[in-house]
Amino acid sequence: MSSPKIEREKRTAELMIRLYCRKKEKNQELCDSCKALMEYAFARLDRCPFGENKTACKQCTVHCYKPQMREKMKQVMRYAGPRMLLYSPGAALRHMIESLFSK
Repeated sequence: MSSPKIEREKRTAELMIRLYCRKKEKNQELCDSCKALMEYAFARLDRCPFGENKTACKQCTVHCYKPQMREKMKQVMRYAGPRMLLYSPGAALRHMIESLFSK
């Protein structure tokens, strides 16, 4: 079983990907591309060598995403990040705080 921090990261990634797919891409259901991104993100998080001591991915010294997937996740986060304050304020604030204070 993953650490609580990894599980929280998975929930946040899922919220962001679903929000992006629904609002930006105008899909009622999660599209194949977004499903693939979510599965990929979950797999990367499950294999994170830092576990509970994980930093924010953008601050990590080990970039485990393939360049194409990393770029797609950046697009998702740029779009969904600010909107998370409206749709899931608790998760958004927790993610922002953890990103600011993770080293």
